[in-house]
Amino acid sequence: MQQHRIIVLGAGYTGASAAGRLARRLHREDVTITLVNAEPDFVERVRMHQVAAGQDLRPRPFSEMFAGTGVALKLARVTAVDVDRKTVTVTGARPTGEAGAPEGAPEPGETLEPAEALEPAETLEYDTLVYALGSGWNSQGVPGTAEFADQLASRPGALRLRERLARLEAGQSVVVVGGGLTGLEAATEIAEARPDLDVALTARGALGEWLSPKGRAHVRKVFAGLGITAHEHAAVTSVAADRVTTADGTSVPAAVTVWTTGFAVHPIARATTLKVTDTGQIMVDRTMRSLSHPDVYAVGDAAMAMGPGDKPLRMSCATGTPMAWQAADAIAARLTGSKIPKTPLRYFNQCVSLGRKEGLIQYVTADDRAVRTALTGRFAATYKELVCKSAAWAVANPTLGLPNRRRRVMTERPQPAPTAEAAA
Repeated sequence: MQQHRIIVLGAGYTGASAAGRLARRLHREDVTITLVNAEPDFVERVRMHQVAAGQDLRPRPFSEMFAGTGVALKLARVTAVDVDRKTVTVTGARPTGEAGAPEGAPEPGETLEPAEALEPAETLEYDTLVYALGSGWNSQGVPGTAEFADQLASRPGALRLRERLARLEAGQSVVVVGGGLTGLEAATEIAEARPDLDVALTARGALGEWLSPKGRAHVRKVFAGLGITAHEHAAVTSVAADRVTTADGTSVPAAVTVWTTGFAVHPIARATTLKVTDTGQIMVDRTMRSLSHPDVYAVGDAAMAMGPGDKPLRMSCATGTPMAWQAADAIAARLTGSKIPKTPLRYFNQCVSLGRKEGLIQYVTADDRAVRTALTGRFAATYKELVCKSAAWAVANPTLGLPNRRRRVMTERPQPAPTAEAAA
């Protein structure tokens, strides 16, 4: 029997988790699992604000993480997917080996350098595809953002911001645009690392408006202690080299502007015949299977999946990892004729680092609404650090913690088709 070819695109938290879990679930003689990624090591995306502030993270090479698992790493950049012919086109490919990285596709709006564009393309064929290319920063179409703002959605972006911050002299201004989790973490991390800078944050609404009263009060306390100025109800309408302008015409000085107003998915899926949303996310059922192409699964930021209360799951590591587990288990079950397990897709808390010494753990309902309970202070900072470490450990040890039940793939399998029960 020919081996069943599984290709996983992107090796962030979701792609790497899915590949490792598949390797644990399926017999090595029956399948090939290829992980396509542009970088040779794992990027802890949830720590990019720390990288920008000058901290160095521990390297996590995929060659070590996936050694001996049967997962093969293809170091290459994904340039196209043909879901009707079941092929993936990559460029800049380097030799495939046992191992296992996140962005396998260009950032939204990014253009390839001439040298990259001239690299020969290679076509990979698959039987099952796991699409986990994730997301990049979202300029929201605001004038000047692409030219003058920095971002934290990728390691190259965080490193560029790090260099710019290092060149700033005392008293110069940094403006973080966006009052979400990434904005709060970036502003506090930079202010703590560089108390000599004038750090400000602009938020479209009230500061921490989605948090509980206790959570909001703690954020304001930390901002005050770090000397961060909060411009509330101040949507930024343009960015210049030395300032940002808000909707009411206010000009806020900014030697460096950090843009954190959400994410945009990579454009590759939109260029296919996959059923996608207006934002380009792949529409999937309860098992993370494409609604239009049953041999394609999508996980993480690239997928539009529904959670409790029929609310779309937000882009986050907290939801991406369970989505990866669900997809891997569903693929393995369908290939081996086993019952498909159901991974809970719900929220428990929101973990926010506010520098190295402060944090906030906001407990939430299953559908992500804040409740009264929240942890604050140094204990919350330690809690958040443990969450980050455990997430990285789970990716670095993808086959640990699971029972050794590699099942054999059925020699005769029914043609895949979307199932009603999968969406239930």
